[in-house]
Amino acid sequence: MRVFDASSAIYAWDNYPLFQFPGLWTWIAYEMSSRHMVIPETVVEEVKHKTPECAQWMSDIGISVIPVDSRILRVALQIKGVLGIVGDQYHPKGVDENDLLVISTAKVLGYCVISDESKQHWKKEERLPLRAKFKIPAVCSLPECNVVCMSFVELIKQSGVVFG
Repeated sequence: MRVFDASSAIYAWDNYPLFQFPGLWTWIAYEMSSRHMVIPETVVEEVKHKTPECAQWMSDIGISVIPVDSRILRVALQIKGVLGIVGDQYHPKGVDENDLLVISTAKVLGYCVISDESKQHWKKEERLPLRAKFKIPAVCSLPECNVVCMSFVELIKQSGVVFG
């Protein structure tokens, strides 16, 4: 089971056009309609703002939208505290509120996150940056979060599905 981030939805839409990869999109539609893939309501709004055609496609297929509830908000606040983010002072290079809701949705549901935000790599001799600068993959890997995170391409490879 997977929770889609806006970065992956937009990445997939931009790089695997529906008319050229109909089998892929049929599979995604099936995965979403059967709730094997879900999207938090905040992601739907973000996708609608950035790629309206993709949001319309999601609406047409009847995706599983997860509303933000008190459990998800509570976990998001815990993660926000772990990152040292105070109030709305998100670091421009790190996660934002929607990202925390994606991660906390996955944590609450016991799902993994599909995100195409860049992975951050640090050399052992370097001091780690402020946690507030962490992107989704780095936040997911924190012991306090412990959420699996993979990219859209990793999802396709892991699925083993052959699109013909």
